[in-house]
Amino acid sequence: MAGLARGSARALLAALLASTLLALLVSPARGRGGRDHGDWDEASLLPPLPPREDAARVARFVTHVSDWGALATISTLEAVRGRPFADVLSLSDGPAGAGSGVPYFYLSPLQLSVSNLQENPYATLTMTLAQTNFCKKHGFDPQSPLCAHIILSGAVTKVNETEMDIAKHSLFIRHPEMKTWPSSHNWFFAKLNITNIWVLDYFGGPKIVTPEEYYNVTVQ
Repeated sequence: MAGLARGSARALLAALLASTLLALLVSPARGRGGRDHGDWDEASLLPPLPPREDAARVARFVTHVSDWGALATISTLEAVRGRPFADVLSLSDGPAGAGSGVPYFYLSPLQLSVSNLQENPYATLTMTLAQTNFCKKHGFDPQSPLCAHIILSGAVTKVNETEMDIAKHSLFIRHPEMKTWPSSHNWFFAKLNITNIWVLDYFGGPKIVTPEEYYNVTVQ
């Protein structure tokens, strides 16, 4: 009887653990990259996509709602020296609803991408609405141009003293975990100085936006 009871208890425990694990696997994450964009309160929806005819405004929109992007640099690693090297980096252009359009980063010399940038500061950054609920909600594949994404090219530089507080506030309010990252990693604030912009939000190829057009957008 005791053996039977133990067997039943183990079976019950296994069933409970299985149901819990299943719930964790199938439930979409809330916050960054999940069902709702992490920088607007949970009850609110992602702001509507601007008209596709206004490519500059679409570019600013994608930058602002993005919490991360893929940054491509030129590798300094001996095994792949001179080849493209991409990595995912957290970023922010400002507090929710008050974006500047400037992609700010919190970087460490220990990162491979930073080693690349120290030798060649030129880089290309891609951000996509696939990290929000927009594309899943409308059934758009991340590679589809309807799942709007943008490509920004330029040079990554450290921010100067006058811009330090802006970069810090922009990043820490969107990525509060950064405040706890070990100081021994010598973190510093940086930004992408944008020289070229491409917007893919519909069929027919990318739309070219100038930095002037991009920064002249009034964010609402």
